[in-house]
Amino acid sequence: MQRLWQRRLDHYPSTRPRLAYLGIIVLATIVVYYDLYVVGAVAPSIIQQYGMSFRYFVDVEVFAAAAGALSSLLAGASDRYGRANLVTYGLLVSGVLTAFAVPNAGNETVFMALVILVGFVEGIILVATPAMVRDFSPQLGRAVAMGFWTLGPVVGSLVVAAVTSNTLPANLGVHPEAWKGQFVTAGVTCLGVFVIALLFLRELSPNLRDQLMVSARDRALVEAKAANIDVEAGLRHPWRQMLHLDVIGSSFAISAFLLIYYAAVFFFVVYFTTTFGFTEKQANGIADWFWACDAGALIVVGVLSDRLRVRKPFMVLGAVGAIVMTIIFLSKTADTHTGYYSFVWIVSLLALFLGIAYGPWMAGFTETVERRNPALTATGLAVWGWILRVVVAVSAFVLPFVVSTATPLVTYGPTAQAIAAQFPREIQTIQAINPRVLDALAANSSDAAAAATALTEIRGAFKVSPSAAVTRLLALKTLPKTDLSFLQAHGVALSAAQKSNPSEWRRWWWVCVVGELVFLPLIFIMAGRWSPASAKRDAEEHHERVSAELAKLTEGSAAPSLSVS
Repeated sequence: MQRLWQRRLDHYPSTRPRLAYLGIIVLATIVVYYDLYVVGAVAPSIIQQYGMSFRYFVDVEVFAAAAGALSSLLAGASDRYGRANLVTYGLLVSGVLTAFAVPNAGNETVFMALVILVGFVEGIILVATPAMVRDFSPQLGRAVAMGFWTLGPVVGSLVVAAVTSNTLPANLGVHPEAWKGQFVTAGVTCLGVFVIALLFLRELSPNLRDQLMVSARDRALVEAKAANIDVEAGLRHPWRQMLHLDVIGSSFAISAFLLIYYAAVFFFVVYFTTTFGFTEKQANGIADWFWACDAGALIVVGVLSDRLRVRKPFMVLGAVGAIVMTIIFLSKTADTHTGYYSFVWIVSLLALFLGIAYGPWMAGFTETVERRNPALTATGLAVWGWILRVVVAVSAFVLPFVVSTATPLVTYGPTAQAIAAQFPREIQTIQAINPRVLDALAANSSDAAAAATALTEIRGAFKVSPSAAVTRLLALKTLPKTDLSFLQAHGVALSAAQKSNPSEWRRWWWVCVVGELVFLPLIFIMAGRWSPASAKRDAEEHHERVSAELAKLTEGSAAPSLSVS
C-alpha cells in the first residue's frame, strides 16, 4: 500500500526499467489527450445535442484552456513535491470525468463545467509528464525521448480521429447521441492506464533528478554526488530563476507556431464539414493522416537529432516547411470542390514539417531550462505550459470573430442539409426564388403577383416551360411547414455564410502563418549548437570532465557502485 504513494527511486534505473517508466509516461500522456481532444472530433453533434451556438462551444474550449493554464503553474510545484502521483491520480480524475460525467451532462452549462475540469487535469499532466521524461533521459537521448512524449498529444489526436472515423455512424441524424460513446471509450481507456501507472510508475528522488545528465555514462557520477546535493538550495526563488528571455521567449515562440496544430485539434472537423461539405466521418479520416504523419516525423527526427547532437537546424527546416504547406493549405479555401485525397496529401506534408520542428524544440527547451537550473525543470515547463494555454485560450476566443460564418453553418447547417437530402428538388426551387417573394407566398398562397414573380424566377433559373415552372412551385406544398419555416428563418443567413466562409477561414490560416514566422527568429535564443561537429566536441569535452571528476571522487576507494557503466 505504501508503494501506491511513495514512488521515489534512490538509484538511477538501468535501461530496461527506465524505458518501462518512459513508456508508462507516454501512454499516460496519450490517453489524457485522447480524453481532452475527443470533444473536437464530435463538435457538430455536441452542438446539435445541446442546442448551443458555435460561440458557446468555442467558449467551452477557451475556459478549458484557461483552466489548463492555471493548473500548469500549479504543477511547477512538482519540483518540490514530486511528479508521479500528479500523473497517476490525474489519470483517475480524467478517466472518471470523461467516461461517466461528460456524456451524462444534463445541459450545456454542466457540459462546459466538466470539460473545464478535464482541461484543468490536462494542464497538470502537460507539465508533470515532460518533466519526468527529462528526468529519465540524458541530453544525448533527449530528442528521441521527447519525440515519444510528444506522441502523447499527437497519438491522442490520432486515436480520436481513428476511433471516430471507424465507429461514428455515417448518418448521425438517425443516431443523434452516438457521440456519447466516444467519450465512454476514451474515459475507460484512461482508467485502464491509470491502473498501470498506479502499480508501476516511479520517479527519481530529488537528489538524482536535480543534476544535469548529458549521457548515460554520467550515471555513476550522478549517483556518487547525490548524497551531497542540497535540494533546498536549488529550489529557492524558482520563478525568479526561470523568468528569463530564453525561457519565456521560446515558450511564446512554440505557442505561436502551434496555432495551426490547435486549429487542427479543435476545428478541422468544423472547417472541413462547413467549407467542403465532408461528413464528420470523412473529416476525421483526413485528420487520421495528419496525426499519423506527425507521429512518424517525431520519432524519425528525434533519432536524427540525437545522432547529430543538434536541435536548431531541424527547427528551422520544420518551420520553413510548415509555412510553405500552410500557405498551400489555405489557398485551397478558394476551391471548395477540392477532393478528399488532395487534402490528405496537403495535411500529411504539413504535419510532417510540424513534427520535424516540434520534437527537437521540446528537447532543446528542456536543455535551455537545464542551462538555468536542472532542479527547476518542472518550473520551466510550467512557464511554457502557462504561456501555451494562454495563447490557445486567446486564439480560440478570437477565432469566432474572424470566422463569424462558422456559427450559423455549425448551428443550422446540419438541419438544412437533412432537409436538402430529403427534398433536393424543392430546395433548388426555393434557392431560385427571392426570399421576400417566398415570405409573401407563405403569408398568402393566393398572392397572384408574388406567384407570377416566383414563376418568372423559376423559369429563368432552370430554363423550363411555364407548365414545368408551375409544377415546381406547387411541389413546394409538399414541404412540411416546420421545414419551410426553418428555411425561411435561416436560409438567407446560411446562404450568405456559405459564400463568406472560405474567405474568413483563409484569414485565420494566415494568422497561423504569422505564428509560424514568429517562431523562426526566437530559435536563436535557445541553448544548443548549430553545427554537429561543435556539438560532438562539446560532448567529448564533457565526458572528459566527468571522468576526471569521478576519478577524484573515487580516489582511494574501490567502491564498485562508482564504476562507469
